[in-house]
Amino acid sequence: MFAFKQFTIHQERAAMKVCTDACVLGAYADVDTGDTRVLDIGTGTGLLALMAAQRNPAASVDAVEIDDKAFGQASDNAEASPFADRVHVWHDRIQHFSHPSGPYDRILTNPPFYTNHLRSPDAAVNRALHTDDLPFQELVTAVVRLLKPAGQWWVLLPPYEMSLIRTVAQEAGLGVFRQLQLRHRADKPVFRLISGFSFGATNPNEELLTIYEPDSRTYTPAFRTLLRDFYLIF
Repeated sequence: MFAFKQFTIHQERAAMKVCTDACVLGAYADVDTGDTRVLDIGTGTGLLALMAAQRNPAASVDAVEIDDKAFGQASDNAEASPFADRVHVWHDRIQHFSHPSGPYDRILTNPPFYTNHLRSPDAAVNRALHTDDLPFQELVTAVVRLLKPAGQWWVLLPPYEMSLIRTVAQEAGLGVFRQLQLRHRADKPVFRLISGFSFGATNPNEELLTIYEPDSRTYTPAFRTLLRDFYLIF
């Protein structure tokens, strides 16, 4: 269980647990203005969907999950939250998903990215971590279909995998307009990128976030500011 200030994530049935970089994505992505329709692709525990709902009281959030157990976990977490009337969890493949209200203003994705790594005996873990069920080409195709012309797609990946998906996205007309580099400490390399894509974007605004001070225990002021509405310790 992971308790935030306004909601709680139970995660014993989900293969993908709450992690720091996903929390950064949920706090960093531009979802907190306007009457926004948000889609969370591969919601897992429902973390990103609930963070978006907290940040934008006017947002309507759809969360799609293919795995049976994770779908049940996300549904329970959403129903137990203060945002139950605005967060809807769907049991479907994103390749097939559609909504009668049409495309979305914002799409959030923390996708699987392993391709040739050793598989786990747990099928749910493989689905959460490996690209077999959601190759980048199919993900981008779904995003292009489900995103409004003026919408934004926010995705979290390691640097190499981000370079791959950027190539696929550019071929589909999506470019990066904003990007956050995430590193554990100032002396460590960047281990994750959070990129905001939109149709026709070029020349992204680059930012850098360091999570810890040199002692590897104390959070930096910038990290504390970003997560202060969510983490109980801030």
